[in-house]
Amino acid sequence: MDAAYVELSEGIFQASPLTRGPWNPDHQHAGPPSALICRAIERAAAEEGLTHLGRLTVNLFRPAPIGECRIEATSDYLGRTAGHYSGSLTAQGKEIARFTALMQREDDLPIPEETPGHPPPQAPKPPLECKVVRMPFPGQATGYTDLIENRLAEGRFFNGPSAAWFRMNHPLVKGETPSPYQRVAVAADSGNGISAALDFSKYVFVNCDLTINLFRRPVGEWICLQSRSLLGGNGCGLAESALYDEDGLIGRATQSLAVRMR
Repeated sequence: MDAAYVELSEGIFQASPLTRGPWNPDHQHAGPPSALICRAIERAAAEEGLTHLGRLTVNLFRPAPIGECRIEATSDYLGRTAGHYSGSLTAQGKEIARFTALMQREDDLPIPEETPGHPPPQAPKPPLECKVVRMPFPGQATGYTDLIENRLAEGRFFNGPSAAWFRMNHPLVKGETPSPYQRVAVAADSGNGISAALDFSKYVFVNCDLTINLFRRPVGEWICLQSRSLLGGNGCGLAESALYDEDGLIGRATQSLAVRMR
């Protein structure tokens, strides 16, 4: 278990227990497969010189089992400055997730000093000044909490709005170094978890999708989520996260939530 996945052949992967999520011991946390989707899109777009992930939307149809899965990504439109991509993740003969993405062509374009919004805001605290913590998932089985390291920058887990740094302890795919975008995708699906306000033993608040918007390329190993969950009282909710690296804000992530009693 030295990686989240092993690539068995082109586009086919075996998930390890490091992908295990909090809701069911047989199901993956949605962060690692979202990062695997990100990897497929990055590789397809690189052939066209499109190197910046501006947006990734993952529509989660059903839980991903801890086992073999397949990812397919195709280009829908290629232009001078951007390309649109889509695809799907399947496992056990079922479609687990469908996704779309916007990849953009990067150019060196300095921003004038004193431009509003530049430089971007900073995270609440740098990671090395934050306490190491572990997500309070039920049970002690190996899983997502072993794949990543958390440092708490603001608030407290499962107690409303909070901010936490994420760093991967293991590669996404065996033998590879995760890209900055893959690191973001692994972390970004945790916004509803770190900002949960409902009792985990009485409620489930599973996200039905994940959308990541990034305005610049992340740098370094650390990604910070500053998150809050909004609950509508109708079985629905929204988790929103500001995303940071050590240089400052890089974008935002949102998750639509299905809230139910256990």
